[in-house]
Amino acid sequence: MTYDDVTHLSAKIKPKQQKVELEMAIDTLNPNYCRSKGEQIALNVDGTCTDETSTYSSKLMDKQTFSSSQAASNVSRYAAAVYKKGELHLTPLHGILQLRPSFTYLDKADAKHREREAANEGGDSSQDEAEDDVKQITVRFSRPETEQARQRRVQSYEFLQKRQAEEHWVHLHYYGLKDSRSEHERQYLFSQGHGLAENTELIKSPSEYLMMLMPPSVEEENDKPMAPSNVLSMAQLRTLPLADQIKILMKNVKVMPFANLLSLLGSGTDATAVLRCVQQVALLVQGNWVVKSDVLYPKDTSSPHSGVPAEVLCRGRDFVMWKFTQDRWVVRKEVAAVTKLCPEDVKDFLEHMSVARINKGWEFMLPYDEDFVKKHPDIVQRQQMLWMGIQAKLEKVYNLLKEHLTPKKQEAQSAHPLLVSGEQRVNMAKAKVKQNYGQLEKELQKQKAELKSNDASARMDIPNIRIKEEPVSGEEPMETSAHEGLNNGLVNGLHTAQGSMDPVNGHLPGGCIDRVAQELKAFVSSTFKKQFVLTLSELKRLFNLHLASLPPGHTLFSGISDKMLQDMVLDTGCKQILVPFPPQTAASPDELKVYALWEAGDTYDQHRQVLLEIFSKNYRVRRNVIQNQLSQECGEDLNKQEVDRVLKDCCVSYGGMWYLKGTVQS
Repeated sequence: MTYDDVTHLSAKIKPKQQKVELEMAIDTLNPNYCRSKGEQIALNVDGTCTDETSTYSSKLMDKQTFSSSQAASNVSRYAAAVYKKGELHLTPLHGILQLRPSFTYLDKADAKHREREAANEGGDSSQDEAEDDVKQITVRFSRPETEQARQRRVQSYEFLQKRQAEEHWVHLHYYGLKDSRSEHERQYLFSQGHGLAENTELIKSPSEYLMMLMPPSVEEENDKPMAPSNVLSMAQLRTLPLADQIKILMKNVKVMPFANLLSLLGSGTDATAVLRCVQQVALLVQGNWVVKSDVLYPKDTSSPHSGVPAEVLCRGRDFVMWKFTQDRWVVRKEVAAVTKLCPEDVKDFLEHMSVARINKGWEFMLPYDEDFVKKHPDIVQRQQMLWMGIQAKLEKVYNLLKEHLTPKKQEAQSAHPLLVSGEQRVNMAKAKVKQNYGQLEKELQKQKAELKSNDASARMDIPNIRIKEEPVSGEEPMETSAHEGLNNGLVNGLHTAQGSMDPVNGHLPGGCIDRVAQELKAFVSSTFKKQFVLTLSELKRLFNLHLASLPPGHTLFSGISDKMLQDMVLDTGCKQILVPFPPQTAASPDELKVYALWEAGDTYDQHRQVLLEIFSKNYRVRRNVIQNQLSQECGEDLNKQEVDRVLKDCCVSYGGMWYLKGTVQS
């Protein structure tokens, strides 16, 4: 339908609701009009009889109703623009309505259809039955309507529909685009004033003019939260009181050393005031501050996973925090067995303050803060008393056994793990050699002085005194000559007789050792980032190929032992996978040693770790077992492409089964 087809217009305007209903006539004589369809619609809506209540009195669908809806909630920033003779005329808008077809006549047709069906069902009864001469009539008197009941009735949907139906249509006249009346109305879009003297509003700076065109939205500024829970603005945060700043930081970070908290609060913040405030929202665990459970789970809230009330969640999380005050490690199954909470809630508790380690459990995410414990013994003592009170409550609630109360000796003695790199081991070995040599030298000088005092012979041998000399090389160097083949032919492996403190290639100068270690570390790191899983035999083969590509006189030709190569593999973030090989395997000792890159820094680290854990228990695995385990551990349904990516990094397929690279025996 075009504007030329319009014969008459009628409208209902509702100023309070900012709504308009527009009724437009349809030209039924137009060749594009389907007369049979129009008759069918009119028959469905009005039936066969025509009266004042009929929607289509001509027995044709000869009109269409359009209902308006607001296109935008705030139109103060919009204007109608007209460009004329190099001038741009802007007219502000106070409302934008969008007209859409209304299909209320279909509802009327459905009502007619239901009435006809009800009449047909009622007509099945016998017409011969005589009507009762006397009928009992019950008269009821309506109660006086209260004000609240009247307001509910006025605001009801039925009342509004009735009011809308009772509203009268207003007849409108349509004027074409080229009509003189239309041209007269369009002139209101142009400004009648000329010259800058009259338009004083335009005599402003560019910034002021832009502010007039785009004023700041007051509603958005009022609705903006002062301190969002997911994204923190440090400038906005520092405008709050100190106690609120600390509470927001601890609620978002959850675990933080005291030094980091001071740095986030800015320079000049009083440490004593921070200590006083942080104790109100956090508890001390291994020298670090962990946010209290009632801050994360306020009263009258519940778990998003299981619907458990906040009080039960706080008790469960306090148990996890208390366990970390006793041990460095916590086992998830033990927490779930004691607290009786769902696995998702227990996982949330652990993720707040610890990191999962394969085959070990959950480790507290931060190292033990010895500096804070030494500087603030009074705070530590006060926190210990608080934990004693929490422990007493937990014992009553969970009926804790003795095994839950006594920490493990090995874990309790080592509050934080000690990681020693290969370079540190070499330096410690050198220091130990110097210390032993100095002690033996002093003992020798003392013996010589005693012999001289006894007038002994100057040439006397001292058979009982020997100076310990460190061997020039504790291990045989790896054979790197090309004529011996790529097999290497060495079986020295790991030396169990020597401790980790013994020097490697002690005849090399310290600077040379450092260069060799750097070159070897670069080779091992780049190789495992490409291969992910390698046996010791395959790694030695790739190392020989790497040596063959180096120029003569390179530092790596100084001699690399198997032990040094394996230590460097472990120092670069790799782990040895203890694959349960079958007893009848014919693999060599070097082929039985399997190493894998544990963390590559990409999104598939967790998936590869789960896969490697599977192969630490099984020599060969089916694909469906791997996919089910990945979906269970990673908490998501992986698609085929993601599973193929993880399998391609670490495994090979043979005979319908999957093996780690280098472990399949044909």
